[in-house]
Amino acid sequence: MSNAKRITTPISSDTVKQLKAGDSVLITGQIFTGRDAAHKRLNELISAGKELPVKLEGQVIYYVGPAPARPGYVCGPAGPTTSYRMDPYTPQLIELGLKGMIGKGLRSQTVIDSMMKHGAVYFAAVGGAAALIARSVKKSEVIAYEDLGPEAIHQYYVEDFPAIVVIDADGRNLYTSESSKYRRP
Repeated sequence: MSNAKRITTPISSDTVKQLKAGDSVLITGQIFTGRDAAHKRLNELISAGKELPVKLEGQVIYYVGPAPARPGYVCGPAGPTTSYRMDPYTPQLIELGLKGMIGKGLRSQTVIDSMMKHGAVYFAAVGGAAALIARSVKKSEVIAYEDLGPEAIHQYYVEDFPAIVVIDADGRNLYTSESSKYRRP
């Protein structure tokens, strides 16, 4: 990824505006992990008007449930999970300042509309590269919902986490623009 854009978290609105669908990125800094069970709990807190266990302003959430770490490793293989499962909960998190999500697969139009309205970006991590991705994780700490095991919210410190911008804040979407190039007539 020699021509990749290097970004550091937290991500500013200006950085989000500069990221375009198709850009390769290397992310360094703190990111959170979370899947559907954690997202549901976060949204229950939002609905109840309670404080969240994480500050979302400018942050990135990686949709992952890492495997247990082998001795000497920070985390086990940490490949992306399918993102649409978080779609019912994502707009509320974006409204609170979430700037990026990392996962794989399509997003709903509701999520894309929220990204465009509030300035957020969706990154894809390569499925099947879980061991390689885990190498970029330099530190991991459970922040909330430890009872969820690997699906607890972790705070990772990552260096050069590889991803691709698949949906940018202007709504450009590689899943629609690129797949049409390969459809048979």
